Amino acid sequence: MSSRQREERGDGQRRAQEGQAAPGRPSAGPAGDPARAQPGEPGEPAQAADPSQTVRAAQPVQPGTGTGTGAGPDTDAPAVTDAAGEPVIPELVIISGMSGAGRSTAAKCLEDLGWFVVDNLPPELIPTMVDLGARSQGNVARIAVVVDVRGRSFFDNLRESLADLSQRQVKRRIVYLEASDEALVRRFESVRRPHPLQGDGRIVDGIEAERDLLRELRGDADLVIDTSGLNVHELRAKLDARFAGDEEPELRATVMSFGYKYGLPVDADLVADCRFLPNPHWVPELRPYTGMNEEVSGYVFDQPGAKEFLDRYAELLQLIAAGYRREGKRYVTVAVGCTGGKHRSVAVSEKLARRLSGAGVETVVVHRDMGRE
Repeated sequence: MSSRQREERGDGQRRAQEGQAAPGRPSAGPAGDPARAQPGEPGEPAQAADPSQTVRAAQPVQPGTGTGTGAGPDTDAPAVTDAAGEPVIPELVIISGMSGAGRSTAAKCLEDLGWFVVDNLPPELIPTMVDLGARSQGNVARIAVVVDVRGRSFFDNLRESLADLSQRQVKRRIVYLEASDEALVRRFESVRRPHPLQGDGRIVDGIEAERDLLRELRGDADLVIDTSGLNVHELRAKLDARFAGDEEPELRATVMSFGYKYGLPVDADLVADCRFLPNPHWVPELRPYTGMNEEVSGYVFDQPGAKEFLDRYAELLQLIAAGYRREGKRYVTVAVGCTGGKHRSVAVSEKLARRLSGAGVETVVVHRDMGRE
């Protein structure tokens, strides 16, 4: 062994002895890196012997603390705070009740109203969901959770989760949906599905067992809705009145131009035919352009009946939109067609979309067949 090799070996032994001299002291990391924490110390990076241990369930934490682990939203992001510096905790609604009473309809209704909806969430994870919402930078301000007997053993933890939320002063409401035995039996038979608790017995046995299980929760409910005599639209109207606030339920419209020679849009709710208007295709100087062009649009609306058609159809759509809102319909597609979907339908769709937007309807314009020629 050369003298240089002996010197390098001695230096390595001295460095190893220095690293062992102070138990619990962070050992030096690679050159240029900060010191790393020893196992068991705060701030230690997650390390596991096998890949199955690298993913861990999120742990409930106090809103705004910036701690906790788990995949999903950035849990280390600072929480949005109010004027007093306190974290803004999301509003929480717990949807529960009898199977077949309309829980899914209630969840869809709240989702349409802008709530973040989680179906069949185990009750012990509700505080975790609230924590993640508190650190979402205000993106998740309202959370609705569906809790029911499908959770089986998880349902026993609901009382503990509710107590935890109360201690943390989380604003929460419980919506309980119920219906008569006759109505529930009729609904289960119509879809030919068993009750989740009937086992080897009858549907009425499952209904009775579920009522006993949910009796205490029903007593704690802030809103109880009997859906025995309600249809889907009437149930939506009740929930809209309770959770939409002062704002009228929003209606979103898609105005779609299309060409009849390419077929009707399969998702159209309403169809308007513009082929009664002269076709700019037969005007040589207009043929290369589309209905987006001002000269083409001017040509279309200079034709007899064009402006009257637009005025009356826009009035008709406003009348229909009011009815859609009352019936709980949130989305509508209005298709406007001409022969090729390039000139007349495009020009009329653009004008019609502006009318709807001016009437307070959130509108998107889609030109399905423009450019296909």
